[in-house]
Amino acid sequence: MTHAIQTQGLTRRFGDHTAVDHVGMTVPERSIYGFLGRNGAGKTTTIKLLLGLLRPDAGSAWVAGIDIASDRIGAARKVGALLEAQGFYPNLAGRENLDLSRRLLGLPANEVDRVLEVTELTVHGRRRVADYSLGMRQRLGLARAMLGAPPVLILDEPTNGLDPEGIADMRGFLRELPARTGATVLLSSHLLGEIEQTATHIGILSHGRLVLEGALDELKAGLASEVAVETDTPERAMAIAREHGFNVVHADDALVARFAPGEEVRTGTAALNRVLCVAGIHIHALAPRQRTLETLYRQAALSVAPAPAQP
Repeated sequence: MTHAIQTQGLTRRFGDHTAVDHVGMTVPERSIYGFLGRNGAGKTTTIKLLLGLLRPDAGSAWVAGIDIASDRIGAARKVGALLEAQGFYPNLAGRENLDLSRRLLGLPANEVDRVLEVTELTVHGRRRVADYSLGMRQRLGLARAMLGAPPVLILDEPTNGLDPEGIADMRGFLRELPARTGATVLLSSHLLGEIEQTATHIGILSHGRLVLEGALDELKAGLASEVAVETDTPERAMAIAREHGFNVVHADDALVARFAPGEEVRTGTAALNRVLCVAGIHIHALAPRQRTLETLYRQAALSVAPAPAQP
């Protein structure tokens, strides 16, 4: 499998703070890569390194097979980016804004028509950007990022500020992008539910380190199965369950029993129920919990301590 983006040991420091800490990421071609992490995890710094806006203190990065350090201009031509600051001229039409960018890139005039069609903005191209809804402005930003048909798109919070209908529209649009254009999409977001419905692969950053990466379906399949236990005496129930060898924890204000991949969950749940009932624990409910991206994120990102400051 070839990679649209690849990094090895990518590191960036600001004084004694390591914002990106030896990150080695691989983004397969034609994938939608959900790039996740809490505020301050290092996502924005990593994106700036991939765009050539910052230089790394150590490590290497390649975009579409081009080493950014040795050919920043060549690598930049392979990437279209949608960052939070859109920078459109509000009194110009959407088409006119795109035409300015098209001229700066030295692209043919029909490129504006192409990206307007791909982003479904053709009928709105002659309207002033000041009259666009937020969702339309986000699509216009995508259209600008797609000028020149770059093989890699880096989108930072493309659903930020959208209403539920706008989020759903953007989600459907992004899911179809690789098939429609052949592009690889790196999608940075803090909305786990949206990433789960959109991404094919994920990478989770925590304190500047890449703590989990891979195909989303495969990572979810490898999660331990969980069963939530409702009882009035969770502390006593947890102590009794652990005495009998069950793996139980407190998670999200609930008592949760975890069963390893391959372990028979129904049999284990019945055995746990029997042990607790014999001990006099009153159980109100036993409910399986779905294997979700939120579970992956919680187990991977929130369990990692920050790296020590550089001397």
